[in-house]
Amino acid sequence: MKQKKIPHYNKGKHNALWRENLNDIVFGAETRAGKLFDIFLIISISISVLSVMLSSVEELNLLHHKLFNYLEWCFTALFSIEYIVRLIAVRKPLLYARSTFGLIDLLSIIPSYIALLMPGAEYLLIVRILRLLRIFRIFKLVEYVDEAETLISALKNSYQKILVFLYAVVTLAIICGSLLYVIEGSAAGFTSIPKSIYWAIVTLTTVGYGDIAPQTPLGQIMAASIMIMGYGIIAVPTGIYSSELIKNHTAKPINNNACPSCGELGHDSDAVYCKYCGESIEET
Repeated sequence: MKQKKIPHYNKGKHNALWRENLNDIVFGAETRAGKLFDIFLIISISISVLSVMLSSVEELNLLHHKLFNYLEWCFTALFSIEYIVRLIAVRKPLLYARSTFGLIDLLSIIPSYIALLMPGAEYLLIVRILRLLRIFRIFKLVEYVDEAETLISALKNSYQKILVFLYAVVTLAIICGSLLYVIEGSAAGFTSIPKSIYWAIVTLTTVGYGDIAPQTPLGQIMAASIMIMGYGIIAVPTGIYSSELIKNHTAKPINNNACPSCGELGHDSDAVYCKYCGESIEET
C-alpha cells in the first residue's frame, strides 16, 4: 500500500511573503493600507512636532509640563516601534538603516533617550519635521524627491568651484579687515584684527549689523567699496550653481514606491534596480 505524500510546507517562502506584505504597508504608497499608514504617521509626526514647539513656551510648559512629557514619550515609543518594524520589513535592514530616511527616522527618536542623561536634548526632536518628506508619496508628488536629487547633484558638482570662491572671499575679508584695523583703530571699535575681519564679513555680505562702523573718511570710502563688491560677490556662487543645475536637470517619470531593500524614493518608472543600494526594486 502506497503511503500518501504530505505536502511540503515552505517556511522560508512563507516568511518572505509575510515580509513583502509588511513592506507594502510600511513602505508602499499605492495600496490602501500603505496610504492609511502614511497618513496616520504624518498626523502623528505633525502633532509630535507641534508638541515640542509648544513645550518650549515657558508659560505653556509650566501649565502642561506633564502632558508634554507624556506626549513626548508616547510618540517616542510609537516611532521606536515603527523604526523596528521598518527594519524588519525591508530585505536589507542595514541598507535601510544607512539610507537617508533611515537616518532621519533614527535621529527622530534618539534625542528622547539622550534627554535622560542631558536635560534639554528633547528639543532636538524638532528634527522629526524632516519625516514629513513622506507626504510627497501620499499625494503622488514623489517627482519632487527627484528634483531634490537634482539640486543635491548640482551642489556636489559645483562644490569645488564654490570652495575656491569662498577661499577668495575669506582672503578678501582678512585683507579688508586688517586695513580697517590700521585705518580706524580701537577708538572706532576696531579693537583687534579678528573683530575687524568680522566687520568686513558682515559688510561684504551686505548684512550690516551696525555694531561697528568706520568713523574716518578713508575708512568710510573703503567700507562703501566693500559694500559695492558685496553685491557682485553674491551673484558668483548663484551663477556657478545655476549652470550645474541646468546641466543636471532631466525630467523623467518617477516611480511612487520605495525600494523594498533600503526604503529610498525617487526611482525612474522603468528602473529595475535601486540607484541608491543597487538591489532589485521589483517584487519577488
